[in-house]
Amino acid sequence: MAENTPFFDEMRRASGVRMPYEDYSTWFDKQDVARLAQKSEEAERFFRRTGITFNVYGQEDAEERLIPFDLVPRILSNSEWTKLARGVEQRVRAINAFLHDIYNRQEILRAGVVPRSLIASNDAFLPQMMDFTPPGGVYTHIVGTDIVRTGENEFYVLEDNARTPSGVSYMLENRETMLQMFPELFSQIKVQRVSDYPKNLRASLEASAPPNCEGRPFVVVLTPGIHNSAYYEHSFLADQMGVELVEGHDLRILDGRIAVRTTRGYRTVDVIYRRVDDAFLDPLSFNPQSMLGVPGIMDIYRSGSITIANAPGTGVSDDKAIYSYMPEIVEFYTGEKAILKNVETHRCSEPDSLAYVLENLSELVVKEVHGSGGYGMLVGPAASKEEIETFRQKLKARPANYIAQPTLSLSTVPIFTEKGLAPRHVDLRPFALVSPGEINIVPGGLTRVALTEGSLVVNSSQGGGTKDTWVLES
Repeated sequence: MAENTPFFDEMRRASGVRMPYEDYSTWFDKQDVARLAQKSEEAERFFRRTGITFNVYGQEDAEERLIPFDLVPRILSNSEWTKLARGVEQRVRAINAFLHDIYNRQEILRAGVVPRSLIASNDAFLPQMMDFTPPGGVYTHIVGTDIVRTGENEFYVLEDNARTPSGVSYMLENRETMLQMFPELFSQIKVQRVSDYPKNLRASLEASAPPNCEGRPFVVVLTPGIHNSAYYEHSFLADQMGVELVEGHDLRILDGRIAVRTTRGYRTVDVIYRRVDDAFLDPLSFNPQSMLGVPGIMDIYRSGSITIANAPGTGVSDDKAIYSYMPEIVEFYTGEKAILKNVETHRCSEPDSLAYVLENLSELVVKEVHGSGGYGMLVGPAASKEEIETFRQKLKARPANYIAQPTLSLSTVPIFTEKGLAPRHVDLRPFALVSPGEINIVPGGLTRVALTEGSLVVNSSQGGGTKDTWVLES
């Protein structure tokens, strides 16, 4: 693998292999390349047989696709992970406090730390959540924080995913696949487990049950159905937790509670892990055309008789314009400086920032404020003149809809190719579980990798793949 890359390489430096990869590198050097190629094909067959696929919307060939899996793990030392986990916990705690504040006293707005206009004009802000606190005070039960690395000790948060973060099923299946293919590796290298996530998720959801819950809380996963791009994950998590997977038509209001239809009649539900967007959750409160949610569920929710995870209205906290204020938000609620850095962000709603962005489009990454999955963005250095000019017109027409950031020198990790190991850019999505008394962060997370040489876009919808993420025990 080339060592003269201008990017920070997580496996190698000029003096040799970095500490987290030493044992793995020793093992890899003894392997037969043909055997590893065979294992790579074996992994693909496993994922296809298991049905680990996703859909890409908005394309003519929008059939189910397999997310490419790379068999070289991304490895973090225990000390690297400890710093990351502390930073994620601090950020998640601040986000939860921010949501409680903006839906109640709005002290951060009165203090002028965050502009009131950013909340008032935000489509993700739900007036229906005003003056209401969810059971246990938890808004963000599951959070996925996208992190990139630029140096030995340089980590940046790219974005916060506080609505319905996805990808945890790939994290779990990636590890299971590696355990099956290379059991000897895990006996030689001590890696922290991720397999407890489903058990911890269920425990965290149960701990967030409403106060009128009797006995062990009854938990369900609410899915939009089989045509949703993340349906595999919905069914996978329900199965792994040992809970019911339901659709909106399976639920109804009965005696002031939400109940699910079973073979023995209706049973009261205490906690709904919903994978249905806010707009479709309750046709009486939001989109009247929705067939995916439960009519009247917001009334039951506001009465305190059901827990919805994540809470409706959490999307306002992962808005990319709000993201630009996260260092101030963290300090406002925790009294501490943010452990994890933000990427420098230009808010195009501000005239001076817009002028700068328009002048430097070819050097910047421009994103929609509400965008996700790599859609609706411009990567200036990789864009054609035509694409830049098209985006210029979009920015002029709706400047408040965009933010812009410098192009970061994302770290690289090795992937397995026919010619051996080759560096590719990556990000990391650790998953945090929040309950009234605890924040539990799975040791590792989902590493997404840009499989195309030189590409900075890691999203599966844009051709990226995934890797197993190892956090060493010591």
